[in-house]
Amino acid sequence: MAKPAQGAKYRGSIHDFPNFDPSQDAEALYTAMKGLGSDKEAILELITSRSNSQRQEICQNYKSLYGKDLIADLKYELMGKFERLIVGLMRPLAYFDAKEIKDAISGIGTDEKCLIEILASRTNEQIHQLVAAYKDAYERDLESDVIGDTSGHFQKMLVVLLQGTREEDDVVSEDLVQQDVQDLYEAGELKWGTDEAQFIYILGNRSKQHLRLVFDEYLKKTGKPIEASIRGELSGDFEKLMLAVVKCIRSTSEYFAERLFKAMKGLGTRDNTLIRIMVSRSELDMLDIREIFRTKYEKSLYSMIKNDTSGEYKKALLKLCGGDDDAAGQFFPEAAQVAYQMWELSAVSRVELKGTVRPANDFNPDADAKALRKAMKGLGTDEGTIIDIITRRSNAQRQQIRQTFKSHFGRDLMADLKSELSGDLARLILGLMMSPAHYDAKQLKKAMEGAGTDEKALIEILATRTNAEIRAINEAYKEDYHKSLEDALSSDTSGHFRRILISLATGNREEGGEDRDQAREDAQVAAEILEIADTPSGDKTSLETRFMTVLCTRSYPHLRRVFQEFIKMTNYDIEHTIKKEMSGDVKNAFVAIVQSVKNKPLFFADKLYKSMKGTGTDEKTLTRIMISRSETDLLNIRREFVEKYDMSLHQAIEGDTSGDFLKALLVLCGGED
Repeated sequence: MAKPAQGAKYRGSIHDFPNFDPSQDAEALYTAMKGLGSDKEAILELITSRSNSQRQEICQNYKSLYGKDLIADLKYELMGKFERLIVGLMRPLAYFDAKEIKDAISGIGTDEKCLIEILASRTNEQIHQLVAAYKDAYERDLESDVIGDTSGHFQKMLVVLLQGTREEDDVVSEDLVQQDVQDLYEAGELKWGTDEAQFIYILGNRSKQHLRLVFDEYLKKTGKPIEASIRGELSGDFEKLMLAVVKCIRSTSEYFAERLFKAMKGLGTRDNTLIRIMVSRSELDMLDIREIFRTKYEKSLYSMIKNDTSGEYKKALLKLCGGDDDAAGQFFPEAAQVAYQMWELSAVSRVELKGTVRPANDFNPDADAKALRKAMKGLGTDEGTIIDIITRRSNAQRQQIRQTFKSHFGRDLMADLKSELSGDLARLILGLMMSPAHYDAKQLKKAMEGAGTDEKALIEILATRTNAEIRAINEAYKEDYHKSLEDALSSDTSGHFRRILISLATGNREEGGEDRDQAREDAQVAAEILEIADTPSGDKTSLETRFMTVLCTRSYPHLRRVFQEFIKMTNYDIEHTIKKEMSGDVKNAFVAIVQSVKNKPLFFADKLYKSMKGTGTDEKTLTRIMISRSETDLLNIRREFVEKYDMSLHQAIEGDTSGDFLKALLVLCGGED
């Protein structure tokens, strides 16, 4: 396998075995496979403890000693996933990649994800070795086989990557960076249709250092990351390939951490992906992958493998992983640095928030009011027309329709809709007809009325709305229910949870930037209340009040700095620490605030996913988020959803709802990713 450049720190998890004796190892493997049955424990222990170059020596000695092919014997003795893993480890990396690609393009159908993963992530040298190994192993030309099995722009980009000619000079021309940014912008955002050739040429050939600067400048120029433009301009496997290339340019290790997480999350395990990455990265950057995995997913790679696999297969994977990374939520020093840098990046990144519902062109409230009246008059109801009009108008336009309806027909549109529709569709359509503030006020009222309180709904709304939105909700609540929101919260909740909600409901969050000195003090308060500070000071009640004040009143930019300072101070992630040290509704409220500060669209994407996963659907949460975010950031939520869950929000809704409710939700969703 490729070794690090001279002077570079080795980041693999597998090392050369000390006092290595290939003949002795060959004999041990022969003994483990002799007779009835095989000693799988001995096989996995030996092979996962040797480097790839040492395994090649063992193969040669095995042939010399016994006249037999070691890989053939291992295939005969082992089976299933364990066999695939062990045999994969016995091949040199280039031949392992060659075999994976051969499997991906053989037979019916193509494993595009495998092609994307390998060709988007390998260095020039690794690509050249792969092409040579494929020719040697199969007496075929890899480029010809890829061309024969793929098509279109996807094929063209794969062929470019197969050349292994990416520039490697770290000296970057600022003029060329600006030119590439302009060319990409003109090829996508400014063009009717997309000039895919420009994307292929620039992303397929420029150096990593150059492209990182291009991505930074592209964000400054357009207000959106290059990934957002790729998703908007490209499609299908070509889009997935280009996104993988961008991810690998930014960080190959982060790309693989994400691939590993997706291979194990949810029902079932994508074992081929898991095996391929654990084998191919074990002597390259497994330590980096582990650090980023912990930082992004707040659990160790080791623990996820342990919970998701079994038997000898699990034992072998854990050996390749190379160790568990401390308790959940605690970073080892290098991972703490990665986490710190991620907060730094989030502080400077300004992603434009976009909804999916926009004001309709050529809006005619008179025509819409008449069409709605016709759809509800007489026997039966034309739900299709109602859905088409109400989901395709902005909220301001819906309010105009409501007024026009009253003027024309002397009737309340809301009352008519309520009498004509029912169930989930009625809740969705009626919710869309309310102004955002009155809708949120109603959701808060419903969360507090009757037996039991819907604490999750209270947290979701109050922890995520802006000061202006909170103030509007207070006014709407008072107008609709003749009672202040604070009084309602006081009578329906208690203890620290009540104090948190009332603090959030005042809408007095600071709106300035960060104060570094104050951030360090705030981080110290967090460390003390969460009981991980070296020198606690002050009484507990005072600390609790100060901690609540920090999370409920500091501005988002300031809180990002607080969370960053918390990592520097403690080597812990604040979200994980809150989850570990706190409980109940207080914990849930604080976690929601932290997640909202980190990435609000991702917070809502997670809630949408949870509302639809498993048996049964939480229609109330699904409806509430789709209504409240449709004109704010639902497009961003969609992007986070597909990024994290490897399926589009459109697909999730389609698979989990039905009928007119489904149709209306899909219009609000605004498209398939």
